[in-house]
Amino acid sequence: MYHVVQTEKTFEQASHDLEVEVKNLDFGVLHIHDLGKTLRSKGIDFKEECRVFEVCNPQQAAIVLAIDMKLNMALPCRISVFSDQGVVKLGLIKPAQMLSALSDDPALLKIANEVEAQLIQMIHQAQ
Repeated sequence: MYHVVQTEKTFEQASHDLEVEVKNLDFGVLHIHDLGKTLRSKGIDFKEECRVFEVCNPQQAAIVLAIDMKLNMALPCRISVFSDQGVVKLGLIKPAQMLSALSDDPALLKIANEVEAQLIQMIHQAQ
Protein backbone atom coordinates (compact mmCIF):
# COMPACT_ATOMS: atom_id res chain seq x y z
CA MET A 1 0.00 0.00 0.00
CA TYR A 2 2.93 2.33 0.69
CA HIS A 3 6.01 3.08 -1.36
CA VAL A 4 8.71 4.60 0.86
CA VAL A 5 12.40 5.08 0.14
CA GLN A 6 15.23 6.43 2.25
CA THR A 7 17.61 9.11 1.02
CA GLU A 8 20.97 10.39 2.14
CA LYS A 9 19.91 13.92 1.15
CA THR A 10 18.92 16.53 3.66
CA PHE A 11 15.23 17.17 4.19
CA GLU A 12 15.50 20.51 2.37
CA GLN A 13 17.42 19.05 -0.58
CA ALA A 14 15.03 16.11 -0.95
CA SER A 15 12.05 18.51 -0.83
CA HIS A 16 13.61 20.72 -3.49
CA ASP A 17 14.56 17.81 -5.72
CA LEU A 18 11.10 16.28 -5.48
CA GLU A 19 9.49 19.55 -6.55
CA VAL A 20 11.80 19.67 -9.58
CA GLU A 21 11.03 16.06 -10.54
CA VAL A 22 7.27 16.58 -10.23
CA LYS A 23 7.48 19.38 -12.76
CA ASN A 24 9.86 17.40 -15.01
CA LEU A 25 7.14 14.76 -15.48
CA ASP A 26 4.50 17.36 -16.41
CA PHE A 27 2.68 17.27 -13.10
CA GLY A 28 1.93 20.38 -11.14
CA VAL A 29 2.52 21.07 -7.46
CA LEU A 30 -0.82 22.37 -6.22
CA HIS A 31 0.24 22.93 -2.64
CA ILE A 32 2.89 21.96 -0.14
CA HIS A 33 1.74 21.36 3.42
CA ASP A 34 4.60 21.77 5.88
CA LEU A 35 3.11 19.69 8.68
CA GLY A 36 6.16 19.90 10.91
CA LYS A 37 6.19 23.70 10.77
CA THR A 38 2.42 23.88 11.30
CA LEU A 39 2.50 21.62 14.35
CA ARG A 40 5.40 23.54 15.89
CA SER A 41 3.59 26.85 15.26
CA LYS A 42 0.72 25.49 17.36
CA GLY A 43 3.03 24.87 20.29
CA ILE A 44 3.41 21.13 19.73
CA ASP A 45 6.82 19.68 20.46
CA PHE A 46 7.20 17.92 17.10
CA LYS A 47 10.80 16.92 16.37
CA GLU A 48 10.45 15.43 12.89
CA GLU A 49 10.06 17.16 9.53
CA CYS A 50 7.17 16.47 7.16
CA ARG A 51 6.11 18.12 3.93
CA VAL A 52 3.20 16.79 1.94
CA PHE A 53 3.22 17.71 -1.74
CA GLU A 54 -0.17 17.73 -3.44
CA VAL A 55 0.58 16.92 -7.08
CA CYS A 56 -1.63 16.56 -10.12
CA ASN A 57 -1.48 15.67 -13.77
CA PRO A 58 -4.38 17.78 -15.09
CA GLN A 59 -5.05 15.61 -18.14
CA GLN A 60 -5.31 12.42 -16.09
CA ALA A 61 -7.34 14.11 -13.35
CA ALA A 62 -9.86 15.38 -15.90
CA ILE A 63 -10.34 11.87 -17.30
CA VAL A 64 -10.79 10.39 -13.83
CA LEU A 65 -13.35 13.02 -12.88
CA ALA A 66 -15.24 12.57 -16.15
CA ILE A 67 -15.62 8.87 -15.35
CA ASP A 68 -16.54 9.29 -11.68
CA MET A 69 -16.88 12.74 -10.15
CA LYS A 70 -16.90 11.27 -6.62
CA LEU A 71 -13.21 10.48 -7.03
CA ASN A 72 -12.48 14.18 -6.52
CA MET A 73 -12.20 13.14 -2.87
CA ALA A 74 -9.15 11.01 -3.71
CA LEU A 75 -7.40 13.77 -5.64
CA PRO A 76 -4.83 15.22 -5.83
CA CYS A 77 -2.09 12.66 -5.33
CA ARG A 78 0.18 13.20 -2.36
CA ILE A 79 3.89 12.59 -1.99
CA SER A 80 5.60 13.15 1.35
CA VAL A 81 9.14 14.07 2.29
CA PHE A 82 9.63 13.36 5.95
CA SER A 83 12.10 12.44 8.63
CA ASP A 84 11.64 9.38 10.77
CA GLN A 85 14.00 9.26 13.74
CA GLY A 86 16.29 11.59 11.82
CA VAL A 87 16.30 9.55 8.59
CA VAL A 88 14.93 11.39 5.55
CA LYS A 89 12.41 9.47 3.47
CA LEU A 90 10.12 10.03 0.51
CA GLY A 91 6.87 8.15 0.13
CA LEU A 92 3.31 7.84 -1.02
CA ILE A 93 0.22 5.72 -0.70
CA LYS A 94 -0.01 3.83 -3.99
CA PRO A 95 -2.86 5.32 -6.06
CA ALA A 96 -3.71 2.07 -7.85
CA GLN A 97 -4.28 0.20 -4.59
CA MET A 98 -6.23 3.07 -3.11
CA LEU A 99 -8.41 3.45 -6.20
CA SER A 100 -9.05 -0.27 -6.43
CA ALA A 101 -10.78 0.04 -3.05
CA LEU A 102 -13.04 2.74 -4.49
CA SER A 103 -13.75 1.46 -8.01
CA ASP A 104 -13.37 -1.57 -10.21
CA ASP A 105 -13.59 0.39 -13.47
CA PRO A 106 -10.77 -0.87 -15.74
CA ALA A 107 -10.24 2.57 -17.32
CA LEU A 108 -9.73 4.14 -13.90
CA LEU A 109 -7.38 1.40 -12.78
CA LYS A 110 -5.31 1.85 -15.95
CA ILE A 111 -4.93 5.57 -15.25
CA ALA A 112 -4.12 4.92 -11.60
CA ASN A 113 -1.38 2.47 -12.57
CA GLU A 114 0.10 4.97 -15.04
CA VAL A 115 0.04 7.78 -12.50
CA GLU A 116 1.47 5.53 -9.80
CA ALA A 117 4.42 4.59 -12.04
CA GLN A 118 5.14 8.26 -12.66
CA LEU A 119 4.91 9.17 -8.98
CA ILE A 120 7.30 6.36 -8.05
CA GLN A 121 9.65 7.55 -10.79
CA MET A 122 9.55 11.07 -9.27
CA ILE A 123 10.42 9.69 -5.86
CA HIS A 124 13.34 7.65 -7.15
CA GLN A 125 14.71 10.51 -9.22
CA ALA A 126 14.51 12.83 -6.20
CA GLN A 127 16.06 10.21 -3.94
